[in-house]
Amino acid sequence: MPPDFARYIVGPDEDVALTDHDTGATGGYEPGEARAELARLVERIADLQARLYAEERQSLLVVLQGIDAAGKDSTVAHVFRGVNPQGCRVYTYKQPTPDEQAHDFLWRYHHDTPARGMIHVFNRSHYEDVLVVRVKQLIEEERWRSRYESINDFERMLVREGTVLLKFFLHISKEAQLERFRERLERKDKHYKFSSNDVRERRRWDDYQAAYEDMLRCTSTDEAPWYVVPSDHKWYRNLVVARAVAGTLDSMNPRWPEPEEDLEAFAASELGQLSARSSR
Repeated sequence: MPPDFARYIVGPDEDVALTDHDTGATGGYEPGEARAELARLVERIADLQARLYAEERQSLLVVLQGIDAAGKDSTVAHVFRGVNPQGCRVYTYKQPTPDEQAHDFLWRYHHDTPARGMIHVFNRSHYEDVLVVRVKQLIEEERWRSRYESINDFERMLVREGTVLLKFFLHISKEAQLERFRERLERKDKHYKFSSNDVRERRRWDDYQAAYEDMLRCTSTDEAPWYVVPSDHKWYRNLVVARAVAGTLDSMNPRWPEPEEDLEAFAASELGQLSARSSR
């Protein structure tokens, strides 16, 4: 598979300016061409996920972050539509409960990391605890800044234990966000997605962009790099994420496990006896 999705990777300690990243990029694709390739990738992801589940030796954690209306839900729906639900879980994190607040900030996320053989998707994630708390000034700066190091240690531990991490920042323009808010107001099937709080949070756009830039710079590592995905065009966003997921699963090389017994010998003896009995 061509590794062209690698152009969106943020290098370790790279100084990120989101204004330098084109939210409307399409990689030279036309919508129909991209959707056709996405369909092929969805089939490939389904095949590799089935092998991963059967093998039970390694796991994949996909992290999706982005400002409101960046397309996190839609990305999950399109990229993972072919996988077997037995081997894939999606987790969405909202305001922490009192019990969660009584623990360290990573406690509630660690519980949901994938077991061997599984793919888990975090639709929003532990990164909320260096974004929202910073922008809304819910905790002191020294505390949220120290969390970058805690997150890097946490992710390195997961990698050492056999989990591969893929982290996608879905990057949209302020104009694209406004258009999607309008769509949520105008279409009945989108009304459930609209929240007046999203509009209030839009007023903090610049603060969130600064927080995202620091997040990308401080937590994109060799073990768990970030991808900055152009997301104004939904069809191209889906293609970039699907290509990265398929390429990563390919590199993990999950294999069907070898049978515990000699199946040919079993078929010759046991099934032969069963056939003989049924013919009497």
